[in-house]
Amino acid sequence: MTYEVATLEEYGFKEHKALKITWHILRVILIAFAIFMLYAAIIIIAIQSFNKSNDITKFTGFTFDNYIHMFDKKSLTDSIKNTFLTSIIAVLISTICGTLIAIGLYYLPAKYRQKILLLNNIPLLNADIVTGISIMLIFSMLLPVFPYVFGFGTLLIAHIFFTLPYIILSVLPKMKEIDKDMLNASLDLGIKPFKSLIKVIVPAVKGGIFSGMILAFTISFEDFVVGYFTTGNGFSTMSIWIYSSIGRKSLYPGVYAFSTVLTFISMLCIILYNLWKGRKSNVKKTK
Repeated sequence: MTYEVATLEEYGFKEHKALKITWHILRVILIAFAIFMLYAAIIIIAIQSFNKSNDITKFTGFTFDNYIHMFDKKSLTDSIKNTFLTSIIAVLISTICGTLIAIGLYYLPAKYRQKILLLNNIPLLNADIVTGISIMLIFSMLLPVFPYVFGFGTLLIAHIFFTLPYIILSVLPKMKEIDKDMLNASLDLGIKPFKSLIKVIVPAVKGGIFSGMILAFTISFEDFVVGYFTTGNGFSTMSIWIYSSIGRKSLYPGVYAFSTVLTFISMLCIILYNLWKGRKSNVKKTK
């Protein structure tokens, strides 16, 4: 006895080739549009960094002068130094404090940990302009006593305030991956509490600490809104300096060059990190 195998067409299936081709074309267009929207500004800045003309609407010739004279303008150089100084110090303080707070939260009872985490998440959900104005109002109360309170100190405190939650949220998940009795075990072996913290806990969560530092530095470096409301006395970061130059006909060309160099360094670091990570995983597989 032989049986005939029914085809899909006999069950009423129809292959809509035109629809599949249309969907494929639409998908390619959407992906290309998304990539264009993400990187268009970066490409425009990169092109402008090689432009002889300061006018962004005209390309009069190719030149490297913008890179050669990148730091000739003292106000721009000072703002770049201030940006790095503020971000580095704020991230270092936030990393130390945030790591210790995350470790402490991990060993708290769950009900207390959830309440504190709720308070920790409020600065993340709050709008930057609200955070900036709130911190500005707090420091304004000190003006009768300290007339020149606004400056590097207030800007640094503000940056620590909004970068600290990111460190805590980066370290805490790593704490949940380790054994909860690891600290107690080291204490039972006679290691002092602080040494146990440095030698046992911190190495176990170093991945979370590093990722939190990178995220906090990125957010601190590009901040404008909070910094605009909390700085003063002539202390300006790069974003504030650029904002103060918007009213002019065009920006100083060194800004385009520096932004392009910074983007290139960031991309290079990401590529090198991914290569190192891939190499490390391949070594583990071979073992």
